Order: sequence, then structure tokens, then C-alpha cells
Amino acid sequence: MTSSVSAPPSLFLILFLLGREHPVAARLPRLRLLVFLCLWTDQEGLRATASHQHFHPHSIKIPGDITLGGLFPIHARGPHGLPCGELKKEKGIHRMEAMLYALDQINSDPELLPNITLGARILDTCSRDTYALEQSLTFVQALIQKDTSDIRCSDGAPPIIRKPERVVAVIGASASSVSIMVANILRLFEIPQVSYASTAPELSDNNRYDFFSRVVPPDSYQAQAMLDIVKALGWNYVSTLASEGNYGESGVDAFVQISREAGGVCIAQSVKIPREPTDGEFDKIIRRLMETSNARGVIIFANEDDIKQVLEAAKRANLTGHFLFVGSDSWGAKSSPIMELEDVAEGAVTILPKRASIDRFDQYFMSRSLENNRRNIWFNEFWEDDFRCKLTRPGVKVDPGKKKCTGQERISQDSSYEQEGKVQFVIDAVYAVAYALHSMQQNLCGAASGVCNKMDPVEGRSLLDYIRAVNFNGSAGTSVLFNENGDAPGRYDIFQFQMTNHSHCGYHVIGQWTNNLRLKLEEMQWSGGDKSLPDSICSFPCKPGERKKMVNGVPCCWHCELCDGYQYQLDEFTCETCPSDMRPLPNRTACRPTPIIKLEWNSPWALVPASLSMLGILATSTVVIAFVRFNDTPIVRAAGRELSYVLLTGIFLIYLITFLMIAEPGVVVCALRRLLLGLGTAITYSAMLTKTNRIYRIFEQGKRSVTPPKFISPASQLLITFVLVSVQVFGVFVWFAVVPPHTIVDYDELRPPNPDLARGILKCDMLDLSLICCLSYSMVLMVTCTVYAVKSRKVPETFNEAKPIGFTMYTTCIVWLAFLPIFFGTAQSTEKMFIQTATLTVSMTLSASVSLGMLYIPKVYVILFHPEQNIPKRKRSFKGVVQAAQMSRKSQQNGKSNFEPDRTQ
Repeated sequence: MTSSVSAPPSLFLILFLLGREHPVAARLPRLRLLVFLCLWTDQEGLRATASHQHFHPHSIKIPGDITLGGLFPIHARGPHGLPCGELKKEKGIHRMEAMLYALDQINSDPELLPNITLGARILDTCSRDTYALEQSLTFVQALIQKDTSDIRCSDGAPPIIRKPERVVAVIGASASSVSIMVANILRLFEIPQVSYASTAPELSDNNRYDFFSRVVPPDSYQAQAMLDIVKALGWNYVSTLASEGNYGESGVDAFVQISREAGGVCIAQSVKIPREPTDGEFDKIIRRLMETSNARGVIIFANEDDIKQVLEAAKRANLTGHFLFVGSDSWGAKSSPIMELEDVAEGAVTILPKRASIDRFDQYFMSRSLENNRRNIWFNEFWEDDFRCKLTRPGVKVDPGKKKCTGQERISQDSSYEQEGKVQFVIDAVYAVAYALHSMQQNLCGAASGVCNKMDPVEGRSLLDYIRAVNFNGSAGTSVLFNENGDAPGRYDIFQFQMTNHSHCGYHVIGQWTNNLRLKLEEMQWSGGDKSLPDSICSFPCKPGERKKMVNGVPCCWHCELCDGYQYQLDEFTCETCPSDMRPLPNRTACRPTPIIKLEWNSPWALVPASLSMLGILATSTVVIAFVRFNDTPIVRAAGRELSYVLLTGIFLIYLITFLMIAEPGVVVCALRRLLLGLGTAITYSAMLTKTNRIYRIFEQGKRSVTPPKFISPASQLLITFVLVSVQVFGVFVWFAVVPPHTIVDYDELRPPNPDLARGILKCDMLDLSLICCLSYSMVLMVTCTVYAVKSRKVPETFNEAKPIGFTMYTTCIVWLAFLPIFFGTAQSTEKMFIQTATLTVSMTLSASVSLGMLYIPKVYVILFHPEQNIPKRKRSFKGVVQAAQMSRKSQQNGKSNFEPDRTQ
């Protein structure tokens, strides 16, 4: 027999895979694939015919009316150069036996698919996507029309080519990368696919994988559940770790995307484990994770081998208990990844689709033996591995050191057995197809039993619709159904690996997730049995009164800055300044009213000025009483009774203003302050100015003539004084009209850097400048009076009051010159108001006391203690004044005075 095709199928497969990237081939994917498949199937058919061997030596064939395909990772990925490696007992044999068990149950059920027997073609994927692709081409052979016209046997007769069975649906695969590869082929031939373990979110794309369905929830649900766990634990800064491939990468991508959309969780590191890691690769991964050591939480989507090596690397780095792993369903509740690494894995939180152990499957599987399970071509290999023995085969010598298998061993009795976690989902996947076929048979065939003509062949698109419409209680009692993308609903159990002591450890269920998380935080424990929740955060929460200053590009990382000065924490990101009448609370979370103070009577700043003023009032009252009592005596009359009473009134008002300056501010008090602050000094210095002016004019007039000057009578003197005083009064009333007196609370005056010392000061609405302006007129009078006192300094000492008034004015000027720098020099002091009030009142008291002491105390002393000197003498005439003035002028010319004037008044 000859053939025009001689290339091996593996070569075509390589060409096909490489051709996926070719720009021309990419435009014709289905044509390219069909050409390849035709060549491959022709070659396989010829090879089978020529060798007369079994058509599929590495597959299980279960005959039936309708055939289902099955893809299981019976073996692990082989080393370099080999497609398959060691046997996988749980993921491979357990799951594959679950399909056989489900087929047995369905075929024995008279209510489900009556008179229809389900068969199967089960293949080994060897945990490798490319190998699985080559194997799964078996499922599509029956759908390809092959031209065998040019093929002849050696005798010239046409060959007899066995027609392959038609696979209507495929159960599998396990790994997401394998399912993705296989789904690309099955969809071209419209063969529905139902997976029992593939969870990659990519497979939810109904446009690309429209014939793919699964009875397990996609990783997008799993990622959401893991994100909810992270948030429930109070973490906001985690790293991700993924095995290279569809499962790991798509799982992490889903977690990152969901966390970004939800907010509140940041990714510190996203590390990928290479498909073929080199020596030291896992140590590098641990070192990289430690670059962000605050991110103790590690979200891990990885296969069992990678998980185990990550734990080993963490142990080598002496980081036991540092990392807090949150593992996907690939970790689940498996013991193999953590074997002899329990201390490193302690506290790991894992997730697994909600499942239940199927007791009837346990009974089925534990009853399997070499005699009753010959349909499983890999069962002998499983038997040797499970019981650690060696079966005898014809022509094969058994190692003398190896125990021989007797065939009488029993599963779970002579070996450990625990049902693999995905067994439930394998059974549910088979039943989903069976129920879909059952609905199709009832709808298409009506009352007819078995496979009717309308179901032969089974149309893939129609079967897909029936699969998506199923809704039944699965093997674990939970409902099995699919959404529009072929995904099962998300139902997960949450586990934590705990070590109560060194002799007992295991996975404990701590919660569930079904669209929302229910987590028992009180049942969780961490490394060393610690019950408190560990931290996995970039930055610790800021204290009250501190704002967050975000780190650029990392929303979960920030620096805490204290709201200083008069700022308070408006929100977690903003410090705001309190209003001027408020200050922050001690914890700076809000503002509180600033206390309002005033000058209290018991304050030293008030007691001293008040005491001095009281003494001055008593002294002034004594002078007034003495003058009134001895009103007609020579001394009182010589002092100028009328102006003396006016001057004493001004001195009394100066003393009185001290009490108004200390009193609690109010409208009345503020009005009196404005009025009397300058009025007392204006009256005092107006009276003294009138006196000195009178003396100066008389003395100067006497030098030139004997005619007395005008306006020297008492009435004239009073009039002049009242005119001068009226200027002050008029200015005050204009001030009243422009700015009515009122009180204010000054919060700026006493606002030191420490807000706890801030105070609002209740005072009258009088600025420092206003106060000085109020006294400025009095200062003008004082300076003018001083000028006249200087000009009158040559008047003979025994003639009049010019020299006492002069000394009074000199001393008053010194007092006020000292007052000004003290008053304005304390403007920045925290006790400004108290110092300025005390300085002002003491200065005014001293100036009043100087006037009282120099002008009137000596007179009162004579009146009270030397009355013999207070007797009438001859009245001094203006002629005598003129004579005194002339003699004074001659004296100045000769440098000597021999004139003794008369002391008549």
C-alpha cells in the first residue's frame, strides 16, 4: 500500500503552531487547520491499517450509542524531550474514574436517557497543552471527509479504513491552558466542551470560547472572593504570585483588575514564576517580595509544584511566619504542596469551590481491583504506585528488591485514600451533558426511545443550547446551572491551614463565599497560634489630627503629617485652619471656641494701677477739701481758685480713668473711656497752659509798659480754659458719630504659636492709634505749656507759680516719653493688652500725681501745718509787677539782681 503522505503528524503540528503567527496563515485559520487535520488523519488511518494495531493505544474506549470525549491529566508533564512524566493519582486517576463512575450511574438509570447508552473516548493530556492539542484531534476525525481514492493496497484493492466514532461533547480539560488550546479546535467543529476544573477568566469570553462551559466558577469569582478576604482581614497592601500560563496569569490579572476597580487594595509586587524555573529562581522571587516587606500578604495563583518551591525558598530565607499566603483553588485543601513545610504554610488562607465528598464514589473507587477495572488502561500503573509494589508481566523481570503486587491489595485498607476535590465536578459535568442529551431526545424524538433519526448525528450547536439550559441538583446536592457565558455560579469554601500543636495540623473551614463573604475571624489563627490579625499594609493609619500625604502612584501608601498651628483635620487628606474665633481641639479633629478673657480686678496688672489711682483720688480729694475749707485764705486765692478747681477736676478725672480702663468693656464703659481718657488730661493741661500763658503775658507786658494785658481776669482764664477743653470734647463727639462706641473680641492679639494658650480679648473698639490720637491733643497742650514754662523760667521764684508749673511739665514730658516706647514696644507680647493698659494708667497716674504734688501738696502742707504763713499781706499791684519785670531785665544785663519785690497779692 502506498500513500502520497509521508510526513509525521508531529511535524504538521509544529508547522500548524508556528503558522499561527504567520500573517497570511492568520487570515485563514480554519482552512489551515482543516488541511493539517486531513493530512494528519490520513496518516493515522494508514498507520493503523498497516500495523493492524489498536486504533488508540493511549486512550480508553467505552462503547455506547453516543460517545463523550474525556480529557484528564493522567500523567504529569514530562521532562525535556518526553511528553509525559509520572502518574498523577488524584488529579488524574481519581477524576478519570469519576467520569467512568458517572457513566455507569447514568447508563443504569432507567429515567435518564432510556434506551441510550453513553460511551466515552478518554485521553491523557499529560498536563501539557501542546500534547493535549495533538491528542484531542482524535475527537474531530469523524467530522473530516477524507479522500482515499489515491490509496491502494498491495494487491490493488482499496483499503478498509475504520471509521472513527463521533464525539458529541468533551468533558475537560483540567488545566485552563489545556482547555483554552483544545477549545480553539472544538469550536471550529461545534463540539461542546464542559470543564470540571478550568477556572481562567479568559474562558468566560463567549465570543472566543462560545462552545466552552464549566461546572466550576471562573477565577473572576475566585479573585473577588480573595479580594473580599483581603479586605476582611484589614489588609490593603499585598503582592501577587502567579505561575506562568493562562491559569496563574489570568487569575492574578482578574484579582488586580477587580482590586483596582473596587479600590482600597494596592499591589506591591506582581511576580511571575517561569514555566521552566532555573536554579535559584525561587530564592530570587522571595528576595523580590521582601523589597516591599510591609506587604506580608501574598495572593498566589500557582500550581502545586510552584507553591511547594515558594514555601521551601521562604524557609531557606528564614522567613517562616513572615508571609501570609492567600491561595487559589490550585492550593485548596491539598496536603502535597505543604508536606514537611507546615510551619511555613501555617496561617495560609486558601479557597476552594464549594464541594462535598461523594460517598457513593468512595464505595465505587475502593471496590476497584485489577480484575474488575480492566477498562482503565492506566489502572495497573496506579496500582503499582498506590501500593508501592510491582506487577509481574510476561518477559519482564521484577527487581528483587521491589515488593510484588499480589492483586489482593485493597484501596484505603492497604494504602491511604482521600477523595480528590474535583471528583464532584467531574460527575456534575458528565451529568450536565447527559441531562442536555435527555432534553434533546425528548424534544426531537418525542415518544420514541433511543437515538432517533433527528439526533443522528447530534448537532453541536443545538446540544450547546441544551447544555446551557440545564438546571439540576448535582452530586453534592447543590444546583448545577450555567449563565450566558457558560460559567457556573460562584460558591467557595474558605480554608485556613492551622497548627494547634506540633502533632496535629490541618485545613479548617473558616468561611464561605457565595456572592458575598462570610468569614469567621474569631476562628482564625496565625503563626505560633496567634489569634490577633496580622498586618499587611503599606502605611499605618494616621493618628487623630494627622492628614495623609499620599505617595505618588500608590494610593495605599502615605505619610502622616500633623495638622500644626491652628489647623484641624477636616478629612483624612486635608488640614483646615480654624476660624479666627476658634482653636483646634487637643487631638485636632475639630475646632472649639477660643476662651474670652478681660482684665480682671484681681490681676496684678489691675491691682497696682488701681491702688495708685485710689491713693491719687484720696490725695486729690484732700486737696479739694482743704481748698474748699480755706477758700478765702491768701494761699488758696494766690493759687487762682477758679483755675485750681478746674485743674483739680482734671487731675481727678485722670485718676478715675484707671478704673474705667480696668472695668469690663461695655457700650457705656467704652463711651466713657473715649470721653474721659483725653478729657482729664485736656482739662489739666488746658488749665496749666492758661496759667503759664497768663504769667508769660503779664511778665512780657510788664517789660514794655505799665498797661496790663488783656484776658487775665479769672473769668477770662476760665473761658480760655473751657475753649481749649471744648476742642477735645468736640473731637470725641465727632468720633462718637463716625464710629459709635462698642465692644469687640480681639482674637488676633493673644494668638501665640501654641493654640492652647490662645485667648480672645474682650475690649473696646479702640485701636492703639485711636488711643494715641485721643491723647494727642493733650500732648499738644502739654508741649505748649512746657514751652511757656521754659519762657517763664526767668520770672523771680517768689513771684508766682511759673517755676513749679515748669518742673511739673518737665517731669510730665519725661513720664510720657518713657510711656511711648513701653506702650508700642509690647505690641508683640502675649500680654499686650495687660501691659499696655497698666502702662497707660500708671503713666497717667504719675503725670497727675506730679501735677498734684508739685502744684498743690506744698500749699496744702502750709495751709494745714503752718497756718501762720497763710495770712493776708498787702496786695501786689500791677505797678509792682512792672517794677519787678524792669529790675529783672537790668539784672540780666548786669548779671546780678538786688531787687526784692513786694509779696502783696
